[in-house]
Amino acid sequence: MSSDNRPFRIGLLTPMPSEQQPVVRAMSLQRGGDDRLYRGTFGGAEIVSARTGMGTQLAREATTRLLDSIDVDYVMVVGIAGGMGPSKVGDVLFPESVVNKHTETEYKPSPFGDVAPRGKLVTHDDFDMGPDELRRLVTEGFIAVDMETAAVAEVCEQRGRPWLAIRAISDLVGVTPGDVIDLAHPDGSPNFKAGLRYMVTKPWRIPKLVRLAKESTQAANAAAKAAARTVLAR
Repeated sequence: MSSDNRPFRIGLLTPMPSEQQPVVRAMSLQRGGDDRLYRGTFGGAEIVSARTGMGTQLAREATTRLLDSIDVDYVMVVGIAGGMGPSKVGDVLFPESVVNKHTETEYKPSPFGDVAPRGKLVTHDDFDMGPDELRRLVTEGFIAVDMETAAVAEVCEQRGRPWLAIRAISDLVGVTPGDVIDLAHPDGSPNFKAGLRYMVTKPWRIPKLVRLAKESTQAANAAAKAAARTVLAR
């Protein structure tokens, strides 16, 4: 319970609609006033789910909005990530260390229930990553990359809010072409015109896109289910 005797309240952030909807289903949340905000009670906790959009700037702004408008006791960022090193597609990760590649600032999550975080995640805005950088990061112990978690952690730590990241591996760094980032709008919604243009101009990549879409959906579902189990076990 929180200090004012209300239920423990979790702010649950997801970058894209495709990552938020599995959370909404897993926790039976209901729309809370606009198409980005969902609320409900799950596992004895009040859940407020919001989307950040893609990238560090949008994630920083969304986390600030959430903490400015709603008094939450804990923040979770849930979604998909690119794997590297020992990571495999489908793995669910609770990173023990998150580093902003641009500032080299490291953030560590706060304990939550029986979660035992492990591994290092790097956050950056450059979706494409060269082989030399990939090898360096793997050598340094990183097992995943995303575009939001370090920015969420930064705001949470500035505001004194504990946080946790739950990320499922949807694809492997160096395998997915970097230009697929253009197939989504900044808010994470599909860019259908760009998708059609991509398939017309690069038809040989269609099988990879189909596989990426399937594995991204599976990873988003896995991350949402892991988040639900984590809330239930707290």
